[in-house]
Amino acid sequence: MQKLRIRYAKRGRLRFSSTRDFQRALERALRRAGVPMAFSAGFHPHPKISYANAAPTGTASEAEYVEISVVERVDPQALRAALDAALPDGLDVLTVVEALPGSLADRLQGSIWELRFPGLEADTLASAVAEFLAAERIEVTRVLKSGPRTFDARGAVLQMRSQEGADGCAILTLVVRHTTPVVRPDDVLTALRTHAAFEPPRPPLVTRLAQGPLRPHAGEVADPLVDDPTTSAAESR
Repeated sequence: MQKLRIRYAKRGRLRFSSTRDFQRALERALRRAGVPMAFSAGFHPHPKISYANAAPTGTASEAEYVEISVVERVDPQALRAALDAALPDGLDVLTVVEALPGSLADRLQGSIWELRFPGLEADTLASAVAEFLAAERIEVTRVLKSGPRTFDARGAVLQMRSQEGADGCAILTLVVRHTTPVVRPDDVLTALRTHAAFEPPRPPLVTRLAQGPLRPHAGEVADPLVDDPTTSAAESR
């Protein structure tokens, strides 16, 4: 079997698609593209696809990852083009690489998020950021499948900075370590609201810019596919 790792983007209105929506769309696209998928054994075989750390529904992303297994060798560049054509606009396949042994999920240690706040003054955001960074711990509560869970949102944030965008929007950029449970952008917003009385006039547009291996001292998130020793790769612009 050949394993292939895929990086895709979730853009525009497709940011409102759920993980299950994407799973259905991907399985249809794989069939349309004629990809020779490997299947599990048993009475109900299903295609061997591994989904890793999907972005929450409602957020856009430039760095979503999935791994598939095929029973015949395929060219990553041809697969990227075929899948991209078969998926709806807004679910865009950016990169396909052949994977060596090892877990893709283990390489997704952190994310870079961008939150854009229309109608918010940059100074207001900067003040809230300063209060957040000065705290040692900020607890938030989120309802999980197992029930309400309280956890520290501050400790997972390695970097946080604010700036004013060219369009006048206040922009918040976060480097967040993946923890259990994962600290999401809405958890950080809850922490800003409770700890710094931060109330933006409108919900922000949230985009994951990157996810991969963490370099904490540099505040960077590396590309999990480029850093892998791969035998072939295909990348779109």
